[in-house]
Amino acid sequence: MSSRSQQPGQIWDAALGELQLQVARPAFETWLKDTDGVAHQDGEFVVGTANAFVSEMLEHRMYPLIERAIEHVIGEPISVRFQVITQSGIAGDGQSEAASRAGDDSERQLTPSAPLQQPATFAPPPSLNSRYTFERFVVGKSNELAHAAARAVADNPGNVYNPLVMYSEVGLGKTHLLHAIGQQALAKGLSLIYATTEEFTNEYIRAIREGKTEEFRQKYRSAGLLLLDDVQFLIGKEQTQEGFFHTFNALHMSNRQIVITSDRPVSSLKILEERISSRLSGGLVVDIQAPDLETRLAILRAKAEQMGVKPGKQVIELLGARIYRNIRELEGSLNRVVAYADLMQRPLDAELVNQVIADAQDAGERRQPSEQEVIDAVSAHFGVDRTTLCGRKRDKKTALARQVAMYILREDAAMGATAIARALGRKDHSTVLHGCKT
Repeated sequence: MSSRSQQPGQIWDAALGELQLQVARPAFETWLKDTDGVAHQDGEFVVGTANAFVSEMLEHRMYPLIERAIEHVIGEPISVRFQVITQSGIAGDGQSEAASRAGDDSERQLTPSAPLQQPATFAPPPSLNSRYTFERFVVGKSNELAHAAARAVADNPGNVYNPLVMYSEVGLGKTHLLHAIGQQALAKGLSLIYATTEEFTNEYIRAIREGKTEEFRQKYRSAGLLLLDDVQFLIGKEQTQEGFFHTFNALHMSNRQIVITSDRPVSSLKILEERISSRLSGGLVVDIQAPDLETRLAILRAKAEQMGVKPGKQVIELLGARIYRNIRELEGSLNRVVAYADLMQRPLDAELVNQVIADAQDAGERRQPSEQEVIDAVSAHFGVDRTTLCGRKRDKKTALARQVAMYILREDAAMGATAIARALGRKDHSTVLHGCKT
């Protein structure tokens, strides 16, 4: 059969068959499974996707593979375009001309699963922070993937990236995104449960003690969305892990959205039961890094606007130029300067910023050591040369020195796990996260 007589859907199905052999199963399930062939006209093939996030990922990560697969099926050169498909057609100002010419097959739409059912039992409203919305989240290179994934889940809960796992060190915005998903779900009238892992654990233990496990199951398994914060606190709680495992399965099987946060990658949650870790890894796992200078400046400007103050450009740049371990420290520095200006009746200028920063340092802030200084100091203290410290040797003395270096680089040099791994010759930053916690 020639490509001219084949409908776009048939061509794409054949291409998917080839791609399935070339792409890892998790990647295929996440990015390609729910796509569709929409149009084939004038040397262009249009692939329909569920949302803009998927389109962008396919464009940037898989374009060469997809192009080759389609060309192999149709036997001629082709350019590929990715287009978001809604229930009513192609997103935008109506269906594209190319799609309208593609015949009946172009009307195949990506339709979401059945809408989430509301729970039969009453659940109290979740304790979400009203300030944590998507509109107030400052997007930068360090968090854009997590933000896009959270947006996609909020727009189409239960149908994309389920479960969604977001991880980062403390104070970088994962809880903000978790609450933002909840805020949008509530605005749509969907039911949800938001809980920290500590609250989930306490409630589960109380239900067992009071003989109310059936009520606990009914409450959690009837939720439209489950937002669970800090899943790492399940480590070591075997009985609670059992309850979480069955709750997760019940929600996932009924197409209910699950969003989870952690302070480390799923692969580093080693003490969690393997069956839980594998289920968490089966969705989309995204991380949030410490903000770069550009993002720090944007965060300070947004925070100043929320506070109703107008610091000059120099004030923002002076505060943003400092290195912070997390966004809370960054916003705290602005709060401190604004409060000082208000209480002392001083103008909010560069002179005041320098004074407040100097006062904070005099009050106990130490000068931040460099990477080189930390490694040299640790090497001298333990009698281990730099090459050995950054090498693969694992004797007790070297391992201890390396672990101490990791901790100091993180706590005193304010370096992220990825940067520490690179400084010490580690391939995986999860080793650093584990080393800093033991």
